Amino acid sequence: MQQKSKLFLQALKYSIPHLGKCMQKQHVNHCNFADHYYNRIKLKKYHLTKCLQNKPRISELARNIPSRNFSCKEFLPIKQENKKSLSENMDAFEKVRTKLETQPQEEYEIINAEIKHGGFVYYQEGCCLVRSKDEEADNDNYEVLFNLEELKLEQPFIDCIRVAPDEKYVAAKIRTEDSEASTCVVVKLGDQPVMEASFPNVSSFEWVKDEEDEDVLFYTFQRNLRCHDVYRATFGDNRRNERFYTEKDPSFFVFLYLTKDSRFLTMNIMNKTTSEVWLIDGMSPWDPPVLIQKRIHGVLYYVEHRDDELYILTNVGEPTEFKLMRTAADTPAIMNWDLFFTMKRNTKVVDLDMFKDHCVLFLKHSNLLYVNVIGLADDSVRSLKLPPWACGFIMDTNSDPKNCPFQLCSPIRPPKYYTYKFSEGKLFEETGHEDPITKTSRVLRIEAKSEDGKLVPMTIFHKTDSEDLQKKPLLVHVYGAYGMDLKMNFRPERRVLVDDGWILAYCHVRGGGELGLQWHADGRLTKKLNGLADLEACIKTLHGQGFSQPSLTTLTAFSAGGVLVGALCNSNPELLRAVTLEAPFLDVLNTMMDTTLPLTLEELEEWGNPSSDEKHKNYIKRYCPYQNIKPKHYPSIHITAYENDERVPLKGIVNYTEKLKEAIVEHAKDTGEGYQAPNIILDIQPGGSHVIEDSHKKITAQIKFLYEELGLDSTSVFENLKKYLKF
Repeated sequence: MQQKSKLFLQALKYSIPHLGKCMQKQHVNHCNFADHYYNRIKLKKYHLTKCLQNKPRISELARNIPSRNFSCKEFLPIKQENKKSLSENMDAFEKVRTKLETQPQEEYEIINAEIKHGGFVYYQEGCCLVRSKDEEADNDNYEVLFNLEELKLEQPFIDCIRVAPDEKYVAAKIRTEDSEASTCVVVKLGDQPVMEASFPNVSSFEWVKDEEDEDVLFYTFQRNLRCHDVYRATFGDNRRNERFYTEKDPSFFVFLYLTKDSRFLTMNIMNKTTSEVWLIDGMSPWDPPVLIQKRIHGVLYYVEHRDDELYILTNVGEPTEFKLMRTAADTPAIMNWDLFFTMKRNTKVVDLDMFKDHCVLFLKHSNLLYVNVIGLADDSVRSLKLPPWACGFIMDTNSDPKNCPFQLCSPIRPPKYYTYKFSEGKLFEETGHEDPITKTSRVLRIEAKSEDGKLVPMTIFHKTDSEDLQKKPLLVHVYGAYGMDLKMNFRPERRVLVDDGWILAYCHVRGGGELGLQWHADGRLTKKLNGLADLEACIKTLHGQGFSQPSLTTLTAFSAGGVLVGALCNSNPELLRAVTLEAPFLDVLNTMMDTTLPLTLEELEEWGNPSSDEKHKNYIKRYCPYQNIKPKHYPSIHITAYENDERVPLKGIVNYTEKLKEAIVEHAKDTGEGYQAPNIILDIQPGGSHVIEDSHKKITAQIKFLYEELGLDSTSVFENLKKYLKF
């Protein structure tokens, strides 16, 4: 039986195709749905110089931009005393970079695309798909199954692995950092493994076995970032490949999920607010699929299976938050759903895992993590409050039905293993080396009161021995869209900043999902300005409670988080000194009015339809960053963009940068001589990915920018980065 490590809500989180949003490659990439991965930490060595070879060429659009790295300081006088400090800081950075380029570096690397099946572990080693005996997974004794170089891709990596039930075949989805396009290869296992087939543009895929013990691969085909088609294929002597289903509504997409017990393959058809699930019999995949419940606008539901019963996580009924229901598998319609378990108010369901006698819910309640273990025999519930330092779950493989393993992490602490043992009813944590960050740093959870009285949670990190926090630099993080939580996975560069005296603040504003479905609803469509008010309240609260000051405050976001950041730069720029953005969504109005873009129709539930609804159009105009640029003083801004990004087109970012440049120049002329103009940098990277979280060039450029803007010495921070980053 194949085991899941990312379960069906994790699957959904990584499969939703939306404009200006993509999760980290943790490597989490677009549509890492229900991946049978588990993550572990390895120590590797690399050279930076390898990463600098064979760079792709910048496109004509990128080359023809009037100024790819624009600074108004090129046109305006700068006070002489600032030139010296910036020059010294540049020298410090260059010295450290030279060391990084010439010395092999130790680093923590999160290993992914790994699956246990039977007695083997399947994973990527170098440029190859390999497998080894489970007990030998950490040594070099492995069997090569497929060489990725045969696909002739630039630096390919394995994004997802599935093994056929009887281990006759293994399928792997392969892609590159520079593109969201992927290829699924099917390898026939045996004494001499051979590639049996390959399929382009595959998103989710799963194996089942039919009545004649023939392996059947179901997969979704992605075209223009949309997954509307499902195919099924067989191999060997009875080779076939046929389209199984096509979704007609362009605002919906399709992804596949195999239930934990492999009894059913679920075909999930959904948009941002509505879903519909069909069951494909895992033992008779040629039979027609069975509809559980026809889509009802506003009703979301996801399905697991155990002992001829369906367990359904759904928001149906009041309140419109997730609750757990169940029904017999042969009577799946909504009128037969019985309420089984309800969540507390302000609770986010992170994921669900199903075992023989237990159901485990991974929850976030009032910004703290919990695990609820439900006994299915007696409906008992055991709620476990997890350590306060923990900010995120990483789901692990569940090959042992007696235990539920998972990992906890935070932005400044690498993942740590925990295991809940059902027989003992206890949670056990990994023993051994204790990360020193637990003693040298503090994590605080406070709330800000927004203008309408709503309490907005924040998570704050800083060094334990920091004195006079008001004089420390502050880096604020925000997202606030799609009902997605702000990313709080371990990031080495965040750890290094805290070690260097920075304060990190994560603002869980409305529009995100940290407090449940209603938290998202209160920050989308014509409530988007709630997220902006929340962000402003968070920063003012931080300053009011003695965390830094405006001249030392920086703000960072990626993708759709750029909407709130850009809006704040327009409305309250005096709160900030500098901003870093990656692939930011900055021109909401023009993007949502362009129905030729691949994801516009799927995004209507989040941003509204300005083409047909004047109310939506006028509301978007109130907060859209591009529409509200005016001649005024702005914080310095560093933007990283990708030339072939299909989710946030480069054109919108370029237009924003040019309009901002003109506004700053106009403001400088009105202000007069001696005005300190902000530094506006647009760094266009080659490739077609949306967000490349592990790009070390991007990381070093952003940190260099922040230190220079705040006039800080960056020598120690880059020395410390060598402990973590892979070069």
